[in-house]
Amino acid sequence: MPTTTYAHFRDVPESAWRWPSFSPAEIACRGTGAIKINTEAMDKLQSLRNRLGKPLIVRSGYRSPSHNRAVGGAPASKHMQGAAFDIAMANHDPVTFEAAARAVGFLGFGTYPRSGFMHIDLGPARSWGDPFPARPVPFAPELTPAREVLSESRTLRGGGAAGAATVGAAGVEVLQDVLAETQSTIQPLVPYLDTLRWVLIVIALIGIGITIHARLDDWKRGQR
Repeated sequence: MPTTTYAHFRDVPESAWRWPSFSPAEIACRGTGAIKINTEAMDKLQSLRNRLGKPLIVRSGYRSPSHNRAVGGAPASKHMQGAAFDIAMANHDPVTFEAAARAVGFLGFGTYPRSGFMHIDLGPARSWGDPFPARPVPFAPELTPAREVLSESRTLRGGGAAGAATVGAAGVEVLQDVLAETQSTIQPLVPYLDTLRWVLIVIALIGIGITIHARLDDWKRGQR
C-alpha cells in the first residue's frame, strides 16, 4: 500500500490531496498533527462517502506510534499505517454503514456503541466489539381518511334530491294557482297537479332522510 508521510498536515501540498470530501486535518494524528497518507485507504474512504451520500465524521485517522500508545491502541494498530479510520455513527445507521464499507473493500470492523463509532480498516478480515442497539423504527404516517368524491357523496345526493323536490313542489303550487286563474280550459288538470305536488313533497322528505342518515353514518365512521 503506497503511503506518504508528512511531519504535519499543513505540509501536505494541495496538489497531492485528491479526496474532496476530506481534509488533511481530519485524517492527521490528533496528538502530533503528523499524517501518513495511505492512498488505497483514502480512495476507499472517499468511495464509501460517495456511496452513502452523507458526511463521514472521522474520529480518528492516522496515529503516530506515540499517540497510539497514549490512547491505548493495539500495538499493531492499522491506524499507524494510515489504513484505519474510526467513524462516528451519529448520522449513520450502523447496519447500512457496515454493509457499504464492506462493499467498497474494508475488511476489519470494530464496533463501539458506547463511544458511538465504528472502526474500519483494510484487513485482515475480522470483527470485534458489541453490536449497536437497533435503531427505533419510525412510526408509519397516519393515514388521512379518504374524502368522498362529490359526485358519489351520499350526503350530496340526499341533499340534492331534497332540494330539487322542494323547488319542484313550490313550482307546481305556483303553476297550479296560475292555471286555476288563467287557464280555465285546462281546469281538469289541476287535481293531477295537486297530486304531483304531494309526490314531490314526499320525495323531498325522503331526500332529507337520506341526508341525515348519511351524516350520522359518516360521523360514526370518523369521516367527518
